[in-house]
Amino acid sequence: MTSGARRLSDRLDRALEAAGVTLLVLAAAVAVVQVFCRYVLNDSLSWAEEAALWAFVWAMFLGLARGVGRGTHIAIDFLSDRLPVGWRVAHGWSVRVLNATALFVLLVHGLDFVQRSTYVTPGLGLPLKYFYLAVPLGAMLGLVQLLFAPPPAAAAGKRQAPAEQDRRAGAWRAVLAVGAGGVLFLALRDVIAPWLIEGGAAYWLMAVTLLLMLMQVPVVFALVFGAFVAFAPQGELLLLTVPQNMASALNSFTLLAIPFFVLAAALMNEAGITARLIGLATSLVGHLRGGLGHVNVATNTLLAGVSGSSMADAAAIAKALVPQMERRGYDRAFSCAVTSASATLANLIPPSLGLIIYGALASVSVGALFMATLVPGLLTAAMLALVVHVLALRRGFGRDLERASASERWQALRAALPALLLPVLIVGGVRFGAFTATEAGAVAALYALACGVWMYRGLSWQGVLGCLRSAFDDTVAVTVIIAAAAPFAWVLTAEQVPQAVAKALADFSSSPWLLLLLINIFLLVVGLFMEMIAAMVILVPILVPIVKAAGVDPIQFGIVLVFNLVLGALTPPMGMLAFTTARVGGVSPAAVFRALVPFIAGMLIVLGLITYWPALSLAAVRTFGP
Repeated sequence: MTSGARRLSDRLDRALEAAGVTLLVLAAAVAVVQVFCRYVLNDSLSWAEEAALWAFVWAMFLGLARGVGRGTHIAIDFLSDRLPVGWRVAHGWSVRVLNATALFVLLVHGLDFVQRSTYVTPGLGLPLKYFYLAVPLGAMLGLVQLLFAPPPAAAAGKRQAPAEQDRRAGAWRAVLAVGAGGVLFLALRDVIAPWLIEGGAAYWLMAVTLLLMLMQVPVVFALVFGAFVAFAPQGELLLLTVPQNMASALNSFTLLAIPFFVLAAALMNEAGITARLIGLATSLVGHLRGGLGHVNVATNTLLAGVSGSSMADAAAIAKALVPQMERRGYDRAFSCAVTSASATLANLIPPSLGLIIYGALASVSVGALFMATLVPGLLTAAMLALVVHVLALRRGFGRDLERASASERWQALRAALPALLLPVLIVGGVRFGAFTATEAGAVAALYALACGVWMYRGLSWQGVLGCLRSAFDDTVAVTVIIAAAAPFAWVLTAEQVPQAVAKALADFSSSPWLLLLLINIFLLVVGLFMEMIAAMVILVPILVPIVKAAGVDPIQFGIVLVFNLVLGALTPPMGMLAFTTARVGGVSPAAVFRALVPFIAGMLIVLGLITYWPALSLAAVRTFGP
């Protein structure tokens, strides 16, 4: 019975993946066709944007279910590793129960909202209830996958494959967890909820959500559970806003840019673009003192204009350059530290996924953010290169390579030129109005496919399929959190939390310098404990109204906020970039954290400059426009 159930789960997993990938390809194709019709045929399609968004939303909620089965939803790894081994199984079971409860919220009240929906969409002419049906269907499939999902690795407490008896016990625990989740859902809604009125919805929202995050419940389900507890005392009508807000939050053409840019980066990397960019960087700066350190920084700078993902860049560059640096006499911890710090550039140079998410959450032009981050991003790269140079002088690093000839540099530039044109295509296309930021992502994915297949000839159709799968998984992990943050933000707004915080900070609003200092300190502390996306979806609705009231441009603040939160990826206890490079480089994370100190110090100087010198961010926007 267990093996049969596992086969059924595997088939469902493959079906969800195939459906999700197909829908994302459809969305990208529609966006590209829309650009062609607008600028070649001079006749835009009235239904194109709506069709792309429907495909995107359905793909994300099908991906939500798939992520449950694979255990790939983002969670804050805080508690399980600190528990005694005997408690880890109980912890894993508890997390399943809470996940199931959140899925029952989406299933029951999602179906209720679907039945109440009566509108018809203007573009496609379809009943809107079929759009919202993605939420309960994704939740139902998620519950099915939860029945067969393997226990979390930390909860299992074992590295070897479990015995048949353990598998059967785990299967029964999963069934009991789903059942317990249903009971907890009904108990909270119908019995416990009336007792939660005191203290206010915002109080219960924040307390429950943060507690569940610390318990290592996936962020998406912690947000849904917190919103459920906040809404439950108000009656079932308000509970309808949970699935409604989640689906509506993804009904954003800006967010559709995320899978397109992720796919473009995956296609370029699969085609061998990383090796060509390393070759170009080596020819330009490899002859300097501490040359391979400079090559590392330069490669990450070039790759940032292609990728947009710091984690992907850190893993790729660590695998390619850390062994080379060790052979040249560099300490592995130093090599990993350079890679970690430089990988932050992927979120500071367009296309930046962090800035795309901020633009959607703060209702700010993504094109303007892309223009605004050019100078701060390049300034950060220059600061990292300066730190490498100073450390090379202090530690006696020599010149690793001979100076490349003009001919060698030209050959390296020619090999990398197709990839280097991608950021020009993105920023230039948005700047001159050829397409929106989202359409730029679709065009970038098409361009990356053309480069990989016909220019670099390193991209097979099997590789393309792998890139599509990777882009689907990475996009789901990000966007479902943004969706779940929508009802969270709705409660905060209804309870006037931003206004209350702004009132508490009113004494500082007359001094934007002091206000920004306090916010920077606060964000740096948040970054120590929270992943960037989770922090953004919680904090952007609160902080943006405050800085606007103080006269701070929200575009400049977006650069400051993203810069603060990417620094959190370099600092313990989260430090995801440091952990990634340490794992790939085979060195202790503690040693990498120590080696990162001078790089973090240099980046804090840049943070101060972009915070208190707005022209660094805004001059390009005012000169060239979004």
